[in-house]
Amino acid sequence: MIRRKAEGIVHKLAKGFPVVAITGPRQSGKTTLVRACFPDKPYITMENPEILGLALDDPKGFLANYRPKGAVLEEVQRTPHLFSYLQGLVDDDKEMGAFILTGSQQFGLIESITQSLAGRVGLVELLPFSYEEIRGTRAELSRAEEWIYRGGYPPLYDRDLDPQDWFASYVMTYLERDIRAIKNIHDIHVFQLFVRMCAARTGQILNLSSLANDCGITHNTARSWMSVLEASYIVFLLKPYFVNLGKRLIKSPKLYFYDTGLACWLMGIKSSDQIRTHSSRGALFENMVITDAIKGYANLGRRSPFYYYRDSAGTEVDLIIEDGNNIQAIEIKAGATLSTDYFKSLKKWGQLSTRNSVKTLIYSGEHELTTNGVQVRSWANSQLLHR
Repeated sequence: MIRRKAEGIVHKLAKGFPVVAITGPRQSGKTTLVRACFPDKPYITMENPEILGLALDDPKGFLANYRPKGAVLEEVQRTPHLFSYLQGLVDDDKEMGAFILTGSQQFGLIESITQSLAGRVGLVELLPFSYEEIRGTRAELSRAEEWIYRGGYPPLYDRDLDPQDWFASYVMTYLERDIRAIKNIHDIHVFQLFVRMCAARTGQILNLSSLANDCGITHNTARSWMSVLEASYIVFLLKPYFVNLGKRLIKSPKLYFYDTGLACWLMGIKSSDQIRTHSSRGALFENMVITDAIKGYANLGRRSPFYYYRDSAGTEVDLIIEDGNNIQAIEIKAGATLSTDYFKSLKKWGQLSTRNSVKTLIYSGEHELTTNGVQVRSWANSQLLHR
């Protein structure tokens, strides 16, 4: 078992909250994590039709079976009515870390928590492996292209699986099934096209009208389907940085995938070597670095805002991280040889921003140094941005 960095925050929250909720995409390792952290708790999954029926028919009696020490309840977004009963139960028992909840549809789960369990739940997002988690293990990948191609889903590291085979099964058995559970999508083939077209736009500013036209659907349908992909932890939208810097700013978000391996499969990329000459190499490299930074924060239970900056003059900084009073401006380049052009946007950012910020350049090379106030860091250390 590859140890998860999130173990620390899960144990910490279980000491201070009666309920801990762990969200994340299907197959990101939630079950393995909770069983490692809470081996003595009963494990109940709402994927079991019999269990689901009991929870639906008699929620109060169902929960009473696990008092006062609680249980692990998996995929609880299927039983949102349980949350109001859970509130009264944990208030009466006052047992910290009693119930551990997991779910793979973030918006529905968080909405239920906000409505019924506010102040009683410690929340953790568990995403697929970060490079920091596999680094130093037998599974370590030496080239950026290998990491981009395989991605971070745990089954690809504890089984002898070809990513091509696993992602095909993942899309069919999990993604499409979950989508049907959230939205009544009639034409799954058009939806499949939509997801593939999203992958082709990785790292680009989102234009829903263009995406809808290319798929032959309405703008409202595209917006609805995009929200479904966000809810299922397939894609995320990186918002633009809006602080007034005296420029006309781009106000649309950029589209990224939580896992570059899935994005590669959807693009039809069949090997890591193919990425070297692929037209989307730069976008995939950028996606990889940004996702690893997000994973680093999530594994510490931190939710710092992430942005990108771009103005109408074409000045763009790939990633802006606001962490309290600190701000990091990060430029991401897929090239392995440093060039003076790589520093132009960060230099411009330094002239525009009135706030002190740490400026970092991440590239696919190995050498690390500091020059002209910019930290140059290898992609293999990009997950350390949260420190």
